[in-house]
Amino acid sequence: MNLEEYFARTGYKGSLEKQDLETLTDIFQHHIRAVPFENLSIHCGEKITLELEHVYNKIVQRKRGGWCMENNQLLGWVLKCLGYDTSFLGAYVFNPHQNTYATLMTHLLVKVVIDGKAYIVDGGFGVSYQMWQPMELVSGKDQPQAPGVFRFTEKNAVWYLEKMRRKQCIPNQNFSNSDLLEKKECRKVYMFSLEPRTVEDFRFQCTYLQTSPDSLFTKKSICTLQTTDGFRALIGWTFTETTYNYKENMDLVEFVTLEDEEVEKTLKEKFNITLGRKLVPINVKGSYTI
Repeated sequence: MNLEEYFARTGYKGSLEKQDLETLTDIFQHHIRAVPFENLSIHCGEKITLELEHVYNKIVQRKRGGWCMENNQLLGWVLKCLGYDTSFLGAYVFNPHQNTYATLMTHLLVKVVIDGKAYIVDGGFGVSYQMWQPMELVSGKDQPQAPGVFRFTEKNAVWYLEKMRRKQCIPNQNFSNSDLLEKKECRKVYMFSLEPRTVEDFRFQCTYLQTSPDSLFTKKSICTLQTTDGFRALIGWTFTETTYNYKENMDLVEFVTLEDEEVEKTLKEKFNITLGRKLVPINVKGSYTI
């Protein structure tokens, strides 16, 4: 495992001399635009493991993506190697269909402290809830980014992340009522405390999420990648491409349904992913919006 190989994977060629916010942001943006958020292993007969060497091999050497426990663990390792003050936190993801937060802590986050200021670095959420810049850990402050306006709110030592989106233009009207579309303009994302966590705290969740019939990740095959002006997503056979702010306060969301034989080609051309095993796409309705 070495940093040069990681930076070759993400295409980052900038300076590494300063452990400042500007460098952190640049490294982070290269990561989210090169490494997909995806759970395809579950749907092509592979097992997701949390050993850092396995994560490194999968993302850096095999040029795959991963979910939060993989993406953010790798990011945390990179930042620590560079001398950043980093720690892991654990979050409970909001379920919009049940209108409540999960009871299981399934989301791994990275906290980075620079010059006494704390930031949340999350490279493992995907779609439109994927932050594009580290977020300052302050309560009640709007933090506008390309994907929309993010905000943390703290109450009784619990922190809540929410996001306000723009209006959406959907040219393919067949998808105007798709369950993949978020209807609310302000959406809760997750909640977390500042209690430091380790990867060990996520062992059970890692197994549960890839085996339980109640898990979102067994019900949907997901691959999503941030671009310079939005993001791409392949959910089951549904490919979407979102362009942020293509008109004033309006995001363009383009949908297309793929045939079975187009899925593999789309993964290669749009996400730079080549799987070693046959993918079985799946998209059970509900509980996931882009």
